[in-house]
Amino acid sequence: MTAPKTPSKETETPSPVGNVSELRTGRMNTVGVPAEKSKNFAQSAKRLTRLISDESVLVILIFVMAVASVALVVSGPRILGHATDIVFQGLLNENRIDFVRLHRTLAFAIGVYTVSYLLAYGQAFLLAGVVQRTMFKLRQDIEAKIHRLPLSYIDRHSRGDLLSRVTNDIDNISQSLQQSLSQLVTSMLTIFGVLLMMFVVSPILALVALTVIPLTLLTMGQIAQRSRAKFISQWQYTGQLNGLVEEAFTGHAIVKVFGRQQEVEERFTTINDALFETANSAQFMSGSIQPATMFIGNLNYVAIAVIGGLRVASGAMSLGDVQAFIQYSRQFTHPMTQAASMMNVLQSGVASAERVFELLDAEEQTTESGTTDSAITQGRIEFEHASFSYDPQRPLITDVSFVAEPGTTVAIVGPTGAGKTTLVNLVMRFYELDEGRIVLDGRNIAEMPRSELRSKIGMVLQDTWLFNGTIRENIAYGNPDATDEQIRAAAKATFVDRFVHSLPDGYDTILSGDDGAVSAGEKQLLTIARAFLADPAILILDEATSSVDTRTEVLIQKAMGALRQKRTSFVIAHRLSTIQDANIILVMENGAIVETGSHVELLAARGAYDRLYQSQFTAPVIDLV
Repeated sequence: MTAPKTPSKETETPSPVGNVSELRTGRMNTVGVPAEKSKNFAQSAKRLTRLISDESVLVILIFVMAVASVALVVSGPRILGHATDIVFQGLLNENRIDFVRLHRTLAFAIGVYTVSYLLAYGQAFLLAGVVQRTMFKLRQDIEAKIHRLPLSYIDRHSRGDLLSRVTNDIDNISQSLQQSLSQLVTSMLTIFGVLLMMFVVSPILALVALTVIPLTLLTMGQIAQRSRAKFISQWQYTGQLNGLVEEAFTGHAIVKVFGRQQEVEERFTTINDALFETANSAQFMSGSIQPATMFIGNLNYVAIAVIGGLRVASGAMSLGDVQAFIQYSRQFTHPMTQAASMMNVLQSGVASAERVFELLDAEEQTTESGTTDSAITQGRIEFEHASFSYDPQRPLITDVSFVAEPGTTVAIVGPTGAGKTTLVNLVMRFYELDEGRIVLDGRNIAEMPRSELRSKIGMVLQDTWLFNGTIRENIAYGNPDATDEQIRAAAKATFVDRFVHSLPDGYDTILSGDDGAVSAGEKQLLTIARAFLADPAILILDEATSSVDTRTEVLIQKAMGALRQKRTSFVIAHRLSTIQDANIILVMENGAIVETGSHVELLAARGAYDRLYQSQFTAPVIDLV
């Protein structure tokens, strides 16, 4: 079964960050981000935190290890302060330094720092596992979500942008959490631990140190608020750029044929410039947090050094306590600076998380409420007053009713845009009806599980789809359990076998993209062989022979005749010569069935079908006057 063809719609897909003209003229709001996006930032951060909290046991263990590690680090300056006092007191007592006590104190300090390092190492190791398992689950959720999304959602969004969310954004979340989470937790614990020790050593100097907190938080808040929207815009532009590149590479030949390279380059340059500006602004704004907090911290350090020196001179404090407090003041400002430097990384990660959550929260297709209590045996399909539209303001399929009896071939013809492909997409439940119903063997297909319905339908489209793999694997996609003999039998029935033997590796020839190993017609033959192998109860052929030559078309028509035996078949065709033997021909115009009958009956009626037939088989009269 091939991938469904994307139907053409009158509405255009909205760009995630505005169109090119808006980018050029600068008419968009700040950095191209809707105002409501920034409001979701806090919600996305909380939701990301909840994802990590699923590993609650390890998270608690990591937190305990962080607390222990920080507690040991915080106690280090106090221990070294005691060592300083031992040396200073010894110098005052005629150089009688108690080296035994000094060595014991220093050895204890080394032990404290060593244990602290081991705890920090273990914390980082466990955190890496937590983050990667969380990202693993998130990727699984997105993979499952994509399969639950309606085809209309995929139609409305750029494939490059969707790929960017699944790959780039999740990788950015992973890196952001890995880099920032541990340091932020450690920094916050260090701030509280150091502050506590400051009050133990000197409450007066601790109050001086406290003056730096509100000033630092205010500075960080102001800068972070301005850079937040920039990060959101950065990843939106990244998605749009990926979409453009994917489009340009997929249609590279078309771009060359029509000479549109310059236009593609201009669009790329425009979006790339916008991405550069937002990314540069985001990194500059967020990166300015660290030097700002360092400047504030240095002012605080000077104040502590001056006041501490005066208190030592007055005998209110010992030299060891001042030394310890100066170390604490450095430890106090360093984690604040470190936390500030991690804010840009964290903001970037949360901005990516917001895009991922937006995908996860997208409206899904209707839930599977049906049961598999009865199998599809006959293949009788009945449309009962079916209506459908992509845009509620512009109806497409309107009040369609007909019956396809088991084993019959129903041909659907009509001008482009009449709704032919949409009609068979409704049979596959790629889209849901607005009104009416479609009944298969007495069951409303809306009440059947999609997997059950589609497992009995073989579909061959005008647009071929082959994945990277061998010819054998591509044919076997229709039936993964098929034997090699069954694969070859399907290939012979659809005349694939004859050109496969001309390839160097035969059925093991690897197909990859548009490398030209097989022609467009041969690719279509492969998709037909895939449908043969699936052995479906219902067969849908949408211009399935459009890419083959006339001689091959005759052979395919014979094979199709054998395949359609005892199967209900829907054949969409523009070349009326290919459907003259159909049991019923439906003539569609503007989403409605205007004529029904056999080839002979419709020609005799001299209506819409006859006009289509005459336009193909009668030379047009051209007025040259």
